[in-house]
Amino acid sequence: MFPLNETMGQYSELFMLLAAGTYTVAFIAFAWDLAKSSKVLRAVDIRAAELAGQVTTNGAARVPVGVGAGTAGGDIERSDADLSGPAGRAERPTSALSGRGAAAGAVRTADAGMRYAGERRAPARAAVALTVLGAAIHAAGVITRAFGAGRVPWGNMYEFLTTGAFVAVAVFLLVLIRRDLRFLGTFVIGLAIIMLVAASIAFWTPVGHLVPALQSYWLIIHVSIAVISSALFTLTFAMSALQLVQAHRQKTVAAGGADRLGFMRLVPSALSLENLSYRINAIAFVGWTFTLMFGAIWAEKAWGRFWGWDTKEVWTFVIWVVYAGYLHARATRGWTGTRAAWLSIVGYLCVVFNFAIVNQFFNGLHSYSGL
Repeated sequence: MFPLNETMGQYSELFMLLAAGTYTVAFIAFAWDLAKSSKVLRAVDIRAAELAGQVTTNGAARVPVGVGAGTAGGDIERSDADLSGPAGRAERPTSALSGRGAAAGAVRTADAGMRYAGERRAPARAAVALTVLGAAIHAAGVITRAFGAGRVPWGNMYEFLTTGAFVAVAVFLLVLIRRDLRFLGTFVIGLAIIMLVAASIAFWTPVGHLVPALQSYWLIIHVSIAVISSALFTLTFAMSALQLVQAHRQKTVAAGGADRLGFMRLVPSALSLENLSYRINAIAFVGWTFTLMFGAIWAEKAWGRFWGWDTKEVWTFVIWVVYAGYLHARATRGWTGTRAAWLSIVGYLCVVFNFAIVNQFFNGLHSYSGL
């Protein structure tokens, strides 16, 4: 039986390597999409500005920010007639505003619903297809690891990280069904690649049995919810980081500065990012609450007490407090904008610290890193 387990573990590692390679190609495609779309958008802006006579003294197109509630933060003021050419049709989003006059037809590259024109961004469609392929290969790696270990594949840091990366990508793909979040692809896939590389280099652990304390059905309940919540926090971390960049860009352009981040035209406004991040954080917070509760119940079953101020328990609670503070501050204290984004980022950094630092350098009852 042992050779079979070892063989399945080897297959799992091969699948993880293939998944990382596929994700890398998808990452390049997403990045290419951002670069290519940014270049085309800038060309369309200059052409439209020349037609409308809206060229600034330095020869750059005037690209106002924040036109309408759901703008992406970099919309050129031009009429629908300016988009009659091939370039205009290729870049025209579904959310174009109709109107008369030079300033009446402001076009959004990404609206509050995060919808984009289906006729453009071929590299992004290819990147999504590659991501789906990578996720399928990644799933095979997780499943073969489970068969090799004869249990659920999240009994140590290597397994938690590889499974967490898969869940993050899977959640991203599922959300794509309802909302066009392809602008997040570069960041989510980039994080998934980092997680897989870190798992293979820093946290690799051979297939093996669990210690007695982990041989419980609570492992499936407690850790699976923690993995899903961490994956959602990963998405909101990427959104919050983009929100900070978009907010700075919007402020700079609104003040008359040059738009040096053209690719952010494909990203919704800072407000839209903040609202979606807040809703996803609320769902992830509920999951983390159950993680904390079920962990306490499992601790009582394993060690005869619900809470023992173990380092892992403390940091799990710290994460809960940070995100609870984020939700409360934003909902009742008016902590919006960059302050909310920074608080969300701090929460995710606590998640990373809890996983990467506490598991390795703090001794306690939760020292199950497998290293």
